[in-house]
Amino acid sequence: MTTEHTQNVELTPSEYIAHHLSFNAQGVNGNSAGEGFWVLHYDTLLTSVVLGLLVMGLIWWVARGATAGVPTKRQAFVELVFGFVDDQVKNIFHGDRHAFIAPTALTVFIWVLAMNSMDFLPVDWIAGIVSFFGGEHAKWRIVPTSDINTTFALALAVWFLMIYFSIKAKGLGGWIHELFCSPFGSNPLVWPANFLFNLIEYVSKPLSHSLRLFGNMYAGEIIFLLLGMWAATGLTGTIFGAILGAGWSIFHILIVALQAFIFMMLTVVYLAMAHESH
Repeated sequence: MTTEHTQNVELTPSEYIAHHLSFNAQGVNGNSAGEGFWVLHYDTLLTSVVLGLLVMGLIWWVARGATAGVPTKRQAFVELVFGFVDDQVKNIFHGDRHAFIAPTALTVFIWVLAMNSMDFLPVDWIAGIVSFFGGEHAKWRIVPTSDINTTFALALAVWFLMIYFSIKAKGLGGWIHELFCSPFGSNPLVWPANFLFNLIEYVSKPLSHSLRLFGNMYAGEIIFLLLGMWAATGLTGTIFGAILGAGWSIFHILIVALQAFIFMMLTVVYLAMAHESH
């Protein structure tokens, strides 16, 4: 079975999937193949930055024109999002949430939601546009959160903030004391066990935080590609592919929003825990 590509080139199913799952990568050492550890994924970087600027710029534009009277539809929508995120943070963090935690949660939720939503764009349309400007073999992954580098970078940023706020709230000495004296007590005999327990907890947080989002978005991308290949097999495949594709798209709306919400909630939980002592 072959699948039609945007340049009317016949691709096998494996080639079709491999093409759409390939990054526009470039090695920082000049390696054009984009191989090795120090590799930049230009599609991930550019798409995520553009989306971040767009969604936060839109919120800034609406907030700047906000009035105390009857709100416009745009202002009402933004206020609804603000209130929703603020209520979630208020239930978890009991300090001055508006100083940093709530704005961070809002930024994370809106940005991740926008990046996840790129999964609804037809991959062949994106491939056609990129091929038109960049050549037949140009590649562009349009969903930044299906790249483990994106989700892990976001999780690491939250992880560093967690450590920063933990030290800020408890002091460097208090943070080190907690590492070695919690949760099994301050007896020197259990210091190694305490440290190992806390080390595992610190390592597992960014891993679970990043892999959950990446796994769901990557799986969704694969399913869309499989449905697209099915739709290219003929009239019957087109009909069933369209029906299943529409059904999966409707279900995927829940996944896209839910994963952004979960990532935001874990961010709030981790930052709230940093302000607390065991």
